[in-house]
Amino acid sequence: MARAILFDLDGTLVDTRTASWDLFAETNAAFGLGIDTREAFFKAFESNFFESLARLPMEPSRLETAKQHFMQALRERYSPPFIPGMADVVRALAPHCIMAVVSTNDIGAIRRILVNEGLATCFSHVFSGDVEPRKSVSIRRFLSGQGYGGNRLCAPSYQAAGADHPPLHPDDVVLVTDTVGDVVEAVEAGVRAIGVSWGMHSERQLLDAGAQRVALWPQELLAWLRGNDQDLLSSSATASSSACSCHLSATSGDAVDPAASGALRRTEQLQRRQQAAQRIISSPTDTPAQSQRTEREEELRQALARIMGGPT
Repeated sequence: MARAILFDLDGTLVDTRTASWDLFAETNAAFGLGIDTREAFFKAFESNFFESLARLPMEPSRLETAKQHFMQALRERYSPPFIPGMADVVRALAPHCIMAVVSTNDIGAIRRILVNEGLATCFSHVFSGDVEPRKSVSIRRFLSGQGYGGNRLCAPSYQAAGADHPPLHPDDVVLVTDTVGDVVEAVEAGVRAIGVSWGMHSERQLLDAGAQRVALWPQELLAWLRGNDQDLLSSSATASSSACSCHLSATSGDAVDPAASGALRRTEQLQRRQQAAQRIISSPTDTPAQSQRTEREEELRQALARIMGGPT
């Protein structure tokens, strides 16, 4: 099980596809940034969003003013709804691990969104874009600071990390996100990344960028992050081994095909999803553990059974 989970906000916890674009479109029109479509806006998140803005052919002072214009709009008017099921995921994970938000959004907007949903004290820490634009820097800061080892357990007070809890290691940390840029920054910082398919970028894009897995439903995150799916950890070792192999091939002069690597990850994820579904479908229905399933888990079991063509 991951000891610490870092959640992106926009597109991961909340539905941002319309809400953020509507506000950015105002900034784009006011400053003539040339990001004139929603698709172009989403593409800017394939790397760090602020770095994408900085590459626009415009004088830096005007770009900075445009950035502040957009951040002010987020601070004052950004109120997207939570992705259905994600609030339940946060509350279910909070007693078991350290949780933080790592976002390029403004701290005021993040606070308002989490407070309105009643989740503010489920997160021990928030790293916002107005304080540090690069998520890789925030992730490294989280890893290096001993004070980030405490947890809040959805309560106002902090539960300090005990002496039996060693400092966080990169393998202990997972970033959950919907964008390619975030996956790249997680890999850069040395932590694992899990994608979600309901945000800005597709399952294929996230896997190709280096995400270990991509969730189709919020409840999959619980299965993976609470340790019920043991091959998440083994996939980390496999990914590290693959990365080393790719590096060795590249240094020896052999070309590495990113498309082939991404296709392999997608195939492996599909196989794992099918195996997990088959285990659920074929598991006995009269055991004590089976009788203790929650209503949501039972709904998931039935949905997977229908998808895989097994008995419900």
